[in-house]
Amino acid sequence: MENYKLVLPEHLNHYGFLFGGYLLKFVDEIAWIAASLDYPSFNFVTIGMDKVEFRKSVRQGTILRFKTSRTRVGNSSVTYFVEVESDSHSNVPENSDRDKVMTTDSVFSTSVTMVRVDQYGQKQAIQETAP
Repeated sequence: MENYKLVLPEHLNHYGFLFGGYLLKFVDEIAWIAASLDYPSFNFVTIGMDKVEFRKSVRQGTILRFKTSRTRVGNSSVTYFVEVESDSHSNVPENSDRDKVMTTDSVFSTSVTMVRVDQYGQKQAIQETAP
């Protein structure tokens, strides 16, 4: 599954870069959407991310691409690998037919584990019903 997010001024820290907390929020939200689409009648909450390492700074106006894939289904949990990339434009030589060339940078990746819960917050088993 792919999703996109635009980095807006309210997402920036005091240095003008994307605040790490917002990126974690985006990743958590994207993983929850993936789980909810795979298991539409279940309720999920996040129980963990395996690694937090920001590889590249991100500026305002950047469009982030989130690639999500399900990697594990347990008794009551499901894990998704979320990869975040940014597209950046760079100038090419004058004699080129194009003004700019697009490059993709890896910004962040992690595995997010979600657990199925009932209305009381108690763990519930997942029956493999998604593709």
